[in-house]
Amino acid sequence: MTTAKDIMHPGAQWIPAHETLDRAAQLMRNLNVGALPIADENERLCGILTDRDIVVGCVAMGHDPAKITCGEMAKGTPRWVESGADVSAVLEEMQSHQIRRLPVIEGKKLVGMISEADLAQHLSDEQIKAFCASVYAAT
Repeated sequence: MTTAKDIMHPGAQWIPAHETLDRAAQLMRNLNVGALPIADENERLCGILTDRDIVVGCVAMGHDPAKITCGEMAKGTPRWVESGADVSAVLEEMQSHQIRRLPVIEGKKLVGMISEADLAQHLSDEQIKAFCASVYAAT
């Protein structure tokens, strides 16, 4: 059985909810990633921040990224998967919520992220086709 831990990109890092968006952008640049899980004061997942969120939700709205926190950008119910979850559960979570990145949790700790690139490396052509059809479908 292929698990989330088998296909994830290890070493993901949280960004604390109190950090500003300019700091998040710097961390994304340093880590060469386009998204960061947002953690509350108890290191619990409270959202995911993407580079697009910063550009569209802050900069394009005329706001200062040095004055907006990551927590302010966290919206909706954060989605995640346990490290031992079967790849079919990973796909179901990502497809049913039309998300492109999924944090992987083990023992209440962030251990990795699964992105589209990870899926492309580990799934069959049919699984990738089904994923793309559901995540990129017009809503």
